[in-house]
Amino acid sequence: MATKNKTCKSAAKRFKLTGSGKLKRQHSMKSHILTKKTTTRKRDLRKSELVDHSDENRVKRMLKLK
Repeated sequence: MATKNKTCKSAAKRFKLTGSGKLKRQHSMKSHILTKKTTTRKRDLRKSELVDHSDENRVKRMLKLK
């Protein structure tokens, strides 16, 4: 009997698929030691960003999309 391919759950919590099929991620460095970071920098870290093209295949493999 064949076993199922399981999604990497840690990746599933970190990445989301956009409508056009690209992968979205959040910035790091936003959880602690925030006093030395400027307000502008912290505001920019709140925004989401797309996964880099060179990492897309790796992330899609973890999410069992490809």
